[in-house]
Amino acid sequence: MQPNEFTSTAAGKVERQPTGYWAFVPNRLPPVIEWTVELVAALSAADQAVGELAGLGRSLANSALLIQPFVRREAVQSSQIEGTRATLSDLYAYEAGQLSLFELPDDVREVENYVLAMKYGLQRLDTVPISLRFIRELHERLLRGVRGEQWTPGEFRRSQNWIGSAGSTLKTARYIPPPVEMMKTALYDLEAFVYADSLLPPLIRVALIHYQFEAIHPFLDGNGRIGRLLVNFLLATWGVLPHPLLPISAYFNQHRQAYYDHLLAVSQTGAWTAWLIYFLEGVRSQAVDSMIRIRQLQALNSDCRQRFQSARAAGRLLQVVDWLFEQPLFTVQQVADRLGVNYPTAQRYVKQLQAEGMVREVTGQARNRVFAADAIMQAIAAA
Repeated sequence: MQPNEFTSTAAGKVERQPTGYWAFVPNRLPPVIEWTVELVAALSAADQAVGELAGLGRSLANSALLIQPFVRREAVQSSQIEGTRATLSDLYAYEAGQLSLFELPDDVREVENYVLAMKYGLQRLDTVPISLRFIRELHERLLRGVRGEQWTPGEFRRSQNWIGSAGSTLKTARYIPPPVEMMKTALYDLEAFVYADSLLPPLIRVALIHYQFEAIHPFLDGNGRIGRLLVNFLLATWGVLPHPLLPISAYFNQHRQAYYDHLLAVSQTGAWTAWLIYFLEGVRSQAVDSMIRIRQLQALNSDCRQRFQSARAAGRLLQVVDWLFEQPLFTVQQVADRLGVNYPTAQRYVKQLQAEGMVREVTGQARNRVFAADAIMQAIAAA
């Protein structure tokens, strides 16, 4: 890390360590924010979009029906930022017990862990506030049983880490976060900022916290994914959104280099305004995107239910129709397990769905067949 590249102390300062390398030590939040016209406009647009999304989320008759696709979309996009290649279809296939159809078992398990960490965190928020303890628990679940498990899941690092290209060292790293003792102080300060009353708008606070967490880099692995998980948890804790309906990682993944560059520019040149505008634009665009997808899924669900209701279909079949929006790639056995019926009954329901063109078999096999609800998958996964 080259200290001469860090030309501002607006976000922190570089300090030479006893062994000769330089590390960045972030300042306590909040920074001095320059409220430019562009920043105020970005905040206004993001607030409006998130407010509309929150209203739509609160109006959902069956919120569980539509939340799960957004949790999985966030998991896939956030994990792809870290280099995994698993897709949403891969994840659903894994959940259907048909991972053998695909070639990325390790990648898919990492994405599934992200889903599990998200679900765990949402449940845990009922009893534990967002805190260093909460963050460690998330990290343990994120890395449990996958690549990175050797990097002390659930524990903050006890040694120096760094960010750089493969094979980089403390001498050649692009960025070196604070050493352990300074890291601890920075984490306590960050926790205090999360708890503290503030007149800053919630979306600005979330953006500041996300940067700060990444700058501290408190784990040996998984920092990016934990930092992005915290975005949705903070929005839920502060009542900004009723459900995790904002897969912000989709925006970060689409503009990945800009994401990295903005975070680094805050540390190097104090470019807070540019980072905040970038973050707020991501929030706005993903809120709009989520509303479009929700309405598409609602229309699909209404159409599917009407077709079967008009034919006086069994109530259990309507349950299957609703369940497709949570699990659009599935097996007959999953249907049987979900409804608590025997295999022949579940098979009959699936055949009825096939006859209506709602699902199709995708393996071409006589056994271990997998079915897909293509229209639902398209609404969830479309770029």
